[in-house]
Amino acid sequence: MDFEALRGYLLSKPGAAEDFPFDRVSLVLKVGGKMFAIVATQKDPLWINLKCDPVRAEVLRDQYGAVQPGWHMNKRHWNTLVLDGSVPDEEIKMMIDDSYELVVRGLPKAKRPQ
Repeated sequence: MDFEALRGYLLSKPGAAEDFPFDRVSLVLKVGGKMFAIVATQKDPLWINLKCDPVRAEVLRDQYGAVQPGWHMNKRHWNTLVLDGSVPDEEIKMMIDDSYELVVRGLPKAKRPQ
């Protein structure tokens, strides 16, 4: 998955907004003011940090070499996915969906997208 396809899918999530709060190369995607993805745009291949259920995070790390404990994040709740082509795009989308849903579920009802 290339950057434009990745960015497009991330922004297709209801209420998704992008920002560069840390630096000029770390694209942060938020919903309701909370992060659900961080893309390291300077990496080649791209890296993306995604929130993940801790049990599922371990399963994904065992299944794919490109899925690692979250770089600069809580390693129990975040994975870093290296977009090197070894993980199918549909699986990447499922990981993004899971991250987004975990964050939305944690939001107060007033901040959840309609």
